[in-house]
Amino acid sequence: MSDTVKKVNVIEQEYLYRGFLRLKRIRLRHTLFEGGWGDEIDRELIERGDCVAVLLYDPDVDAVVLVEQFRVGALGHSKTPWLLEIVAGVVESGESSEAVAYRETVEEAGCAIEELRYICEYYSSPGAFSERMTLFCGRVDSSKVGGVHGVLAENEDIKVWVMPFDEAFELMTQGKVNSATAIIGLQWLALNREPLQREWGGG
Repeated sequence: MSDTVKKVNVIEQEYLYRGFLRLKRIRLRHTLFEGGWGDEIDRELIERGDCVAVLLYDPDVDAVVLVEQFRVGALGHSKTPWLLEIVAGVVESGESSEAVAYRETVEEAGCAIEELRYICEYYSSPGAFSERMTLFCGRVDSSKVGGVHGVLAENEDIKVWVMPFDEAFELMTQGKVNSATAIIGLQWLALNREPLQREWGGG
């Protein structure tokens, strides 16, 4: 890794829109790898805040719980804007990432996490979004999971699917699971499933 000193000088910033998402315009300069400062540049930043996603896994039957819901971002880009994803939500004021994982699992999948394993943190699209995602794997009992869930006040209409891990992974390889959080979660589970089963039992 480079030992170059990296600095940013924010010259001006203003909100262009404030709603569920906030759009900010920032004028800044930053240092260059070869030394000195670059020119002033304008960047638009969409502020969403911190988010949490959790891949729900039942080691007793080697199954995962996926959720399906309408996503406006996929409208016009794929065959259907209803995507297969994993449970996810926004961190509210005063909440920990772990608390969000437990809350969203109840709200979106209608079940409870028995054990929680941290996977990683990553930026979803740092070229334009501030969103930082914390990803977990949560142990659940999938025997009574299913149906339609979601918070009505938030217009959520979420169908819950339980399927063998191998089937979910195959859907991913076929491009039928194309949400980044689900892809990262399933790939992590593919690499860690055996030690996780030894720790959690099942398999």
